[in-house]
Amino acid sequence: MRFSYPGRRPWNTPAQRSVVMAPQGMAASSHPLATRAGVRMLEDGGNAVDAAVAMVAVLSVVEPYSVAMGGDAFALLALEGGSKVVGLNASGRAPAAASIEAYRALGHQAVPLTGALSVTVPGALAGWAEALARYGTRGLDTVLAPAIAYAEGGFPLSEVIAGEWASAEGLLSRDPAAAAAYLVDGRAPRAGQVLTNPGLARTYRRIADQGPDLFYRGELAEAIAACVRDHAGLMTPEDLDAHRNQWVEPLTLGYRGHTVLELPPNGQGVTALEIFNILSGYDLAGLEPGGADYLHLLAEAIKIAFGDRDRYVTDHAFAPAPVDRLLSPAYGAACREMIRPGAALQPGAAPTLGGDTVYLAVGDAQGNAASFISSIFTPFGSGLVVPDTGILLNCRGRSFSLDPGHANRLEPRKRPMHTIIPGLLMRNGRLAAAFGVMGGDMQPQGHAQFLVNLLDFGLNLQEAMAAPRLFYMGGRRMFLEDGISREAGDTMAAWGHQVDRGPYPVNQVGGGQVVWRDQEQGVWLGASDRRKDGCALGW
Repeated sequence: MRFSYPGRRPWNTPAQRSVVMAPQGMAASSHPLATRAGVRMLEDGGNAVDAAVAMVAVLSVVEPYSVAMGGDAFALLALEGGSKVVGLNASGRAPAAASIEAYRALGHQAVPLTGALSVTVPGALAGWAEALARYGTRGLDTVLAPAIAYAEGGFPLSEVIAGEWASAEGLLSRDPAAAAAYLVDGRAPRAGQVLTNPGLARTYRRIADQGPDLFYRGELAEAIAACVRDHAGLMTPEDLDAHRNQWVEPLTLGYRGHTVLELPPNGQGVTALEIFNILSGYDLAGLEPGGADYLHLLAEAIKIAFGDRDRYVTDHAFAPAPVDRLLSPAYGAACREMIRPGAALQPGAAPTLGGDTVYLAVGDAQGNAASFISSIFTPFGSGLVVPDTGILLNCRGRSFSLDPGHANRLEPRKRPMHTIIPGLLMRNGRLAAAFGVMGGDMQPQGHAQFLVNLLDFGLNLQEAMAAPRLFYMGGRRMFLEDGISREAGDTMAAWGHQVDRGPYPVNQVGGGQVVWRDQEQGVWLGASDRRKDGCALGW
């Protein structure tokens, strides 16, 4: 029997992890308990959407520095056996009272990174709930049960998460409610320490009983708005009541016999597709993976695409980006004309957008899949917790500009440019893979490098996810992860790239997950990034 899986090379390096393979379903996330919750949901007869919501809810308990009900979510759902795709934008908007004038009157030249003025209306819970109501088969009470169990009964803190948690100890200590919920005796918990979150457990129980209206129009909405106002923010209960999700048509681009799908702005999915549009004109398969010639082309494509992102991407309802032009073959060719062998371009440097996010992928026995991403932006978001609820609030407003001439300028009820992007891959009109790489600016870069590794270089799923990465950091700065040779880095530097090898105290190149549907055999394959605590698991 033929395989539709593109990995061509045999495993020829010491195996850190193997590709996971299973006949019925597959789940992959950045934490084993979340992955197990997804697989259990599949085993009990739920579908990919049920499993995805169960997984993201568990992640909000066990990996709270990255994800919470107080954040945002995006999803690409492959339905009807993987032949139909729908896109979900569950990102929130700025408060109605938010404006450039209001922030400047308060003495700000930029939106603060943390605190109440960085908070936008949370869209995550509304997105989780609506995806479940439209396309799931289980109720909120069922899919929230694993998260409630871990919040009440406790879970041991895993190692990578413990390191990220410790980096936010100072931020959490500024807010008494945050310190009470997420510090232990005034300190970040340590790896292996068993934690509970009774406030969050109670909140999830109430939502499971009463539904998401409690969060957007009930007592929790009042509490969220009061928390923001008590910290000198601008949000009101009416802002939460006005939130609506948006179901959108995905953007598509052909690449190496497959179709890559991303969500349209206000997310940066178009940036990933622009990178592919530029790279599609090169014979990358003839270059050395990790070699200077490939890394140079990759870096320049990323650099150009990020320049366009920072110029155009914002809430489409306020300022539509020229998506068709950016993804046209003619524009890709024009970009390649700018790229010269052995000479780095000098774009207008843009600030790096860091971020902490969870990405998960899950596929079910019917061939459906969910590519699902949710985030509060930076570690522990705004640093604010709604008292006695465990609800962390995002800092996504930081993405807005206070420059009146910028497309992504702050305006009332506007959604900011978003870094979090889920990905899907189709082949012959059917699902091939749900994939994503989390981590702020790394995300479109990670999407590109993962698929190039898979489709151009013929690596298997786990190798493609684990291979050392380049991270464009703005200007000419390029971080090269350990595993990229010193020779390649020295050559890049000689060509004018500013090569940065760290070290940094935290991972700079994100973490990814993927589930792959073998179309010929009808089985699932999965891989999970070595840089995170998680795993892929099938049944």
